[in-house]
Amino acid sequence: MNRKKICVRTWRMAKALLLMFIPLTAGAQTSTSFYQPGVTAEGAVYFLPKTAVRVTVQIEKSTYTPGEFCKYADRYLRLRNVSMTPSVTYRITGIRQEAAAVADSSKCFAVKFNPKSVAANIALSDDGVLLAINAAPTPLPLQQKFVPSPRPEQVNPRQLMSEEILAAGSTAKMAELTAREIYDIRESRNLLVRGQADNMPKDGEQLNLMLSHLQQQDKLLTGLFAGTTVRDTTERAFTVVPDADMDKELVFRFSKRLGLVDKDDLAGEPYYIKVVDLHSAPMPDGDLKRKKQEDGIYVNVPGRMRTTVFNAAETLVETELPAAQFGNVELLSGALFNKHYATHLWLNPATGAIERLEAEEPK
Repeated sequence: MNRKKICVRTWRMAKALLLMFIPLTAGAQTSTSFYQPGVTAEGAVYFLPKTAVRVTVQIEKSTYTPGEFCKYADRYLRLRNVSMTPSVTYRITGIRQEAAAVADSSKCFAVKFNPKSVAANIALSDDGVLLAINAAPTPLPLQQKFVPSPRPEQVNPRQLMSEEILAAGSTAKMAELTAREIYDIRESRNLLVRGQADNMPKDGEQLNLMLSHLQQQDKLLTGLFAGTTVRDTTERAFTVVPDADMDKELVFRFSKRLGLVDKDDLAGEPYYIKVVDLHSAPMPDGDLKRKKQEDGIYVNVPGRMRTTVFNAAETLVETELPAAQFGNVELLSGALFNKHYATHLWLNPATGAIERLEAEEPK
């Protein structure tokens, strides 16, 4: 999440905002308003965050290509049930859940800076969420970017064929000679493992290198009979913002033949999320209407929620996460930010809760 630097807007905009702002000094009021968030030299409008659930799905795509000699696989290599038809299949290899923050438009507050106050250095996120006062905001943990493994270099198995194989007059003859070559490779590998080869390597490193080379030759030539499968892995994230308990909310649909499909595409199996408020937040001291009559800075006291991703057959992942919307809003007194104190406030960027508060006593 990028940080918005404090900026001074035009006096006309500041004057318009002042109509919404309430002083931070004693006897003033703070009102909840639905306005565009921002900071000027005179005051600020800010949101508190709401907790969203980011569901990240990792999907593997497998592309099968039949081998050139696939119809001879059983005859020469005793490989049964080898498919002669190209195919593409998908499977889910992992699902994880993480907490993410979105601006809560129902928790929008306006505050005016008073000459007697030092709370003029307010940091907001790009979407107007309050992050810090008189301090550098706490950076959000960087979301781990998915990087697929690089594909191994593709080698044409024909490069491993001898002149005799390539000169064969028919595909059947080529398949027979290639099968013989595969058996010769396997015999050479077995002799090396047993220590019975005519030219044994001098050390373990050279032995491993020779075995690896023979294994690669075996795999490439066998692929001409058994076919080859290329796998690619991708990630896709879905965001769910619960305002209350959710029993069975559709997140995505998935097909083994098509991969991820639209939510209304019945070709895909549905995957759901269940959200349960754990009612872990303490009871508030008073309601928000009473707090509006007081001055200060509002912060979240988040609760917790249990989120479960499942399909018709099983539960796939279950996680407990903080939930700002299942907690309370508390008020930090405006007296903390008068000129007699040097107060620094850091809020958790995901929940809007107090992460750190430093207030130096007056001398």
